Amino acid sequence: MSYDLMVFEPSAAPKSREEFMVWYAQQIKWSEDHNYQDHTVASVALQNWFKEMIEYFPPMNGPLASDDVDDPKVTDHCIGKNVIYSAFAWSVADDAYPAMRDLAIKHSVGFFDVSADNGEILFPVAAPNEKMHKPWWKLW
Repeated sequence: MSYDLMVFEPSAAPKSREEFMVWYAQQIKWSEDHNYQDHTVASVALQNWFKEMIEYFPPMNGPLASDDVDDPKVTDHCIGKNVIYSAFAWSVADDAYPAMRDLAIKHSVGFFDVSADNGEILFPVAAPNEKMHKPWWKLW
């Protein structure tokens, strides 16, 4: 069993929890016609998130895979067009959660705590004032 978190393209995801969960269930069927280890299939924002995230939690598989199989930070990242699902070792959960969430905010992608009952779903929303430099975040 792993500690699972997901980031997603906010423009592709429904905004209500009920609809989001139906969409999420579709995403994790992994039915897209591509290799789920190739980060270039994802949106630009998700690709940018991934490039920074793997500095802390390198991928277990794919072209950028870590050679250090004993490193507990090596993570199974499954990459879709609109989601990146990351399965961490439980021993790194306390570090993985803030890293993944903070980078989601930085890169303006959504965040979902898959492992928690009724887990946090975070969406970036447009700031009402153009002078704001950072997007507002809304939790649903």
